[in-house]
Amino acid sequence: MAKEGLSIVTISVDDSGGTARDLSNDILSATLTTPQGQFDMTGLDKSAIERLGGLMDAKLSLHMTFNDAAGASFQVFKNPSVNVGGAAGRTVSYAVSGQTLPMEMLITSVSYPRGADGVQYIDAELELCSGTVPTWA
Repeated sequence: MAKEGLSIVTISVDDSGGTARDLSNDILSATLTTPQGQFDMTGLDKSAIERLGGLMDAKLSLHMTFNDAAGASFQVFKNPSVNVGGAAGRTVSYAVSGQTLPMEMLITSVSYPRGADGVQYIDAELELCSGTVPTWA
């Protein structure tokens, strides 16, 4: 694997009907975190903390332009509580430099901030929901 500077990122999110929508053109910034729970297992005989790793998680924050065209950002996030096909989440694919991280995620928050310059945005927060450890493919 080579070092890279500028990377093209592709992010797809299922709409409420279960169709994957490439939102890369609408997304202005994205933050993907994959935290792991920690358990303090420090014995009385230690002078520094001992930890064991716990459950894995994934969180995705998206800052997007407001685009209400078919299959675009507003159409995907306008009904965040609608479950796809009775499932608990939406399929999300985060791809960079040929590496893809597929995840099942819940849309936990959607907001519609308007900038001081008058531009309308959409901010969305998604969190892992499948119980499956996110693994790059």
